[in-house]
Amino acid sequence: MYYSTTYRSPVGPITLACDGDNLVGLWIEGQKYHGDTVAEAMIEKDDLPVFVTAKKWLDRYFAGKKPAVSELPLSPIGGEFRQGVWRILCEIPYGETTTYGAIAKKMAARMGKEHMSSQAVGGAVGHNPISVIIPCHRVVGSNGSLTGYAGGISTKIKLLESEGVDMSSLFVPKKGTAL
Repeated sequence: MYYSTTYRSPVGPITLACDGDNLVGLWIEGQKYHGDTVAEAMIEKDDLPVFVTAKKWLDRYFAGKKPAVSELPLSPIGGEFRQGVWRILCEIPYGETTTYGAIAKKMAARMGKEHMSSQAVGGAVGHNPISVIIPCHRVVGSNGSLTGYAGGISTKIKLLESEGVDMSSLFVPKKGTAL
């Protein structure tokens, strides 16, 4: 059984989902793949301890604090490859960015492979079911392109700016994904 609640954030309404004990989803309203990893209907229940903890975490995050991902019980739903990519996302420090290529290199090393497709990594990043907390917004193209955010490019920019990321070398592509 899955439960949901809503959180009002500076980037719009957010839906949180849990299995009763662990957070399984966080989607910004209008985001691509909203709720797609939870196959069954969710029951709205605002007062579950995991939701109370997650909302306090989000309050701190949006207040400019640097809460650690490890403070929350996360259980994103996805296959082994995606889980591996999401673990790497959790390692990206607050206020910093990395590239799809850098994540691909880490994944290749962890899987004992010589190479890994940046596009495969991009697919896993884009399907991250716990946005903001698992910081997929911190991933940019190797050329500084702000592309690939399921929550929308303007939301990605707001999140990065709120973390104090130096935006001077980053740009919005003329064509690309998630625009």
